Amino acid sequence: MSRSRNKVPAHARHKKVIKAAKGYYGRRKNTFRTANAAVMKAGTYAYVGRKQKKRTFRSLWIQRLNAAVRELDDTMTYSRFIDGITKAGIEMDRKVLSDLAINEPAAFKDIVEQAKKALAA
Repeated sequence: MSRSRNKVPAHARHKKVIKAAKGYYGRRKNTFRTANAAVMKAGTYAYVGRKQKKRTFRSLWIQRLNAAVRELDDTMTYSRFIDGITKAGIEMDRKVLSDLAINEPAAFKDIVEQAKKALAA
C-alpha cells in the first residue's frame, strides 16, 4: 500500500495562513514559514491588545470622572467621589458615570450631591 502524503489538508492549512498574512511586507505575506511566524506573533499581539483596550478605556473613564467632579466641586476628588457613591449605595460603573457626566450634566450633579451627603454623614 502506498504512503499517504497528506497533501490536501497541508495545502489548506498553508492557504489559511497565507490568507491571514495578506497585506504583510516582503516574504511575510507569501512564504509559509515566515508568514506562519508573523501570523502567530500578530495573534499574540492581538490577544494582549484586547486586554490593554479594557485597561485604557477604564483609565479614560476615570480621568473624565475626575475632571467632571472637580469642575462641580473644587474640594472633591475622584477617589472621594467613588467613596461617597459607594457609601450612598449607588451602584453604577465608571463607564455609565462617565457617560452621564458628558451627556446628562444635571443628573451627574445630583449624583455628586448625594456622594457629598454620604461622605458628610
